[in-house]
Amino acid sequence: MDLYRSRRRLSIPKAIDKQTEEQLGVQEKRFRLFGVMRITEILAYIMVIIPVLLVIMVILGHDSYDQGNGFAKASRIIQIKPNVTSEDDSTLEKDQNPKDLSLLGGLLVPGFKKETCLSRYQSYLYRKASPYEPSLHLISKLRAYEELHKRCGPGTRPYTNANRLLKPKQTGDSESEGCKYVVWVEFSGLGNRIISIASAFLYAMLTDRVLLVEGGKQFSDLFCEPFLDTTWLLPKDFTLTKHFSGFAQNSPHCHGEMLKRKLINVSSVSSLSYLYLHLAHDYNDHDKMFFCEEDQSLLNNVPWLIMRTNNFFAPSLFLIPSFEEELGMMFPEKGTVFHHLGRYLFHPSNHVWGLVTRYYNSYLAKADERIGLQIRVFDEKSGVSPQVTKQILSCVQNEELLPKLSKPGEQQHKQPSEEEEGFKLKAVLITSLTTGYYEILKTMYWENPTVTRDVIGIHQPSHEGHQQTEKLMHNRKAWAEMYLLSLTDKLVISAWSTFGYVAQGLGGLRAWILYKQENQTNVVNPPCGRAMSPDPCFHAPPYYDCKAKKGIDTGSVVPHVRHCEDISWGLKLVDNS
Repeated sequence: MDLYRSRRRLSIPKAIDKQTEEQLGVQEKRFRLFGVMRITEILAYIMVIIPVLLVIMVILGHDSYDQGNGFAKASRIIQIKPNVTSEDDSTLEKDQNPKDLSLLGGLLVPGFKKETCLSRYQSYLYRKASPYEPSLHLISKLRAYEELHKRCGPGTRPYTNANRLLKPKQTGDSESEGCKYVVWVEFSGLGNRIISIASAFLYAMLTDRVLLVEGGKQFSDLFCEPFLDTTWLLPKDFTLTKHFSGFAQNSPHCHGEMLKRKLINVSSVSSLSYLYLHLAHDYNDHDKMFFCEEDQSLLNNVPWLIMRTNNFFAPSLFLIPSFEEELGMMFPEKGTVFHHLGRYLFHPSNHVWGLVTRYYNSYLAKADERIGLQIRVFDEKSGVSPQVTKQILSCVQNEELLPKLSKPGEQQHKQPSEEEEGFKLKAVLITSLTTGYYEILKTMYWENPTVTRDVIGIHQPSHEGHQQTEKLMHNRKAWAEMYLLSLTDKLVISAWSTFGYVAQGLGGLRAWILYKQENQTNVVNPPCGRAMSPDPCFHAPPYYDCKAKKGIDTGSVVPHVRHCEDISWGLKLVDNS
């Protein structure tokens, strides 16, 4: 024990000197054995590492070869397409980035504060992906318009300068700054307003003008701002606002009236600061000259165009030669004009979006299939019509949108065959000013089983009794219900109704249209027909050949502008196929 203690206290060299020869021999053997073991261990490591390195080199070599041939990138891409309804909805890059889904294939731009407009970033979660892709040319035009609006919109120097032109004995230099405007004047019901604003916006893009809309606080309560870092709302202090109510077809600055009195030509328009365009349903032949090439050339020189319209007049823009090529590039699928522009422009405000999402999550979200049924009977005093009821049932059952009811005595609980997957839950969303048709359908599908064993839920958000355009809450509900209808899988709408047109267009749906009853005694046969495209009908188009200066059937000039399904004299954009 004393020896060991002394060794611990000595340094390593002195301890070695005191070791005996025998001890040194043992130590040497141990070091030799350790050296052999060390070499063996290193060789083992090498034998393991070399194969691994060879495998890595082979993989990298193949990967480099694949990259050179363009295969590696494709082989590593996994496509995930939630809610896809088309085989080629979007590019691989868009599918990989979930943020792109909220931008609707490039239609929208990022940068908005999400909390100011929730629907802009959440709507894609409630809707199937559109089968219609916006063209690259349309996207490019929208980006160019946004820059123009930001440069010339309210609050900018060009806007202030152009507004000064409208004041008596004032001059400005708006032409040099390249800013011209079209002002949409508030008119008609909400559905008409939406489709007419879309038309005005299309015209603004085609003519390099900035669109400003009248509407005030109610308008901003319904819709979010569509353009980043600017506004499309006409300022309250706009010079001509107080004159809007007095603008009519016989106004001195009305385009049609000036044509009638032969007061408009190349020299006269150069001195005009503004013109009033009357493009409502009651416009006359002189007002309709707006759709002529020659008049468009004259209007191009006027800084301010004040437009009153309740029409979706886009189909007639396709018949103006100077616009034809541009429109063809913007919309290769001709019947999607409102579908793309509507989704771009009209985003429900947070208040309205709350109405939409709460109702959807409560009544529609869990259904296997959602069917929209928009019922508009223009004779509000007629009450529930047995003929209309029969027409609705014939349409939804003959077109297999809803199943038929089991007849009395039939087996009510038959088992599905081996090929059948069992029953489905179908949610029917009804929008109507009254509850009569809702009560009839709800009672029928509650009291009777269906032949398919499907369970049918009937829902109606509101029943306002009659149209109340001037009331904010009425318009909130109307806008929410249009949007809810656009979220359905299949849609039935009423003829002539712009309410249904908006829902169909936003959803990109080819709805079944309930044909208008000519009288209250005969049932329409067939009860409904499929829409040719999602676009609305232009109810009051011109029938005039501007070159030949004579009447013409404008529904047979080009294959993509045809007569509407529900209004024989109306015009509608459809695909060439």
